[in-house]
Formats: sequence, C-alpha cells, structure tokens
Amino acid sequence: MPARVVVLYNPPKDPAAFERYYAATHLPLLYANAAEIGYTKAEFVKFTTGLDGSAPALYRKAELTFASMDALKKGTSTNGFKKVAGDLANFATGGVAAYVGDETNRQ
Repeated sequence: MPARVVVLYNPPKDPAAFERYYAATHLPLLYANAAEIGYTKAEFVKFTTGLDGSAPALYRKAELTFASMDALKKGTSTNGFKKVAGDLANFATGGVAAYVGDETNRQ
C-alpha cells in the first residue's frame, strides 16, 4: 500500500514572500532531489476558505506519495530529503506540522 508524507503549513507572516520563496526556491529544490527521494507523486494545495466560507486555519498542504512505507523510510533518510526538509525554516514562518501515514482506502 502507498505511504505518504504530509506537510501542513500554518498561515505565514508574509504570504507573498512565502509564495515567492516556495515557487522560486523550495519546489525547485524538491524537484532537483526527486529521483533520490523516490516519491511517486507530489500534490500541493493552497487553501482558500473553510467549507463554511471562513478563513482557513491552514495555509497550504504538501503531500508526497511513496510506493510503500519501506520506500518512504528510504526516501526520507536521503540527503536530498534532508535538504528539502531543512529548507522549511527559510520560509515557513507560521510553522508546519509533518506527518507520515499509510493509505487506508479499500476498494
């Protein structure tokens, strides 16, 4: 079963600066290390509102999918992943929460 790394970003102090850095530096760093990390899919979400139209409690979500938990463990132990994770402090001024999980979909 696939496994995932999910990073949830709290609202940053300066959203425009966050977006500039994210697009120009952080995502290119991730893509440059993608082969070493070994994820199979990357998804990025910028939250706009809550379902009720209120301001969202979270700002963004990044989700990396790996073929298995073993592949995730191997990928997150690489120098490439450590570079990407270490870059978070350079722009995620609102803080982040990062999680690892197994897919539980049953079809």
